[in-house]
Amino acid sequence: MAETRTIGPFSLAKFQAVLFALLGLLAGLLYAFGGLIFDVLVSGGWMTSLSTTGVGGGTALAFLAIIGMPLLGGACGFVVGIVEAALYNVSLRWWGGMTLEA
Repeated sequence: MAETRTIGPFSLAKFQAVLFALLGLLAGLLYAFGGLIFDVLVSGGWMTSLSTTGVGGGTALAFLAIIGMPLLGGACGFVVGIVEAALYNVSLRWWGGMTLEA
């Protein structure tokens, strides 16, 4: 068994940034296809909307979420990773490290 002494803030930040970016990509894909389905249902006359009918700006904005959500998720993940590592490293003074099994 090994006990962790510290966590490198940038090491965890990079890992969190990639993880959050992948989650952002998944959320962006779901959001984009949900918006596309809604616009198709509106243009087909199966649903009503307050906006104009047809596939338009809403779908374009929804597909921009495929780019925006991973970028925002990656940036937030990087910041969260730094904060988590700092909190863990500070808490080691009071409670000791985690025991990990290989």
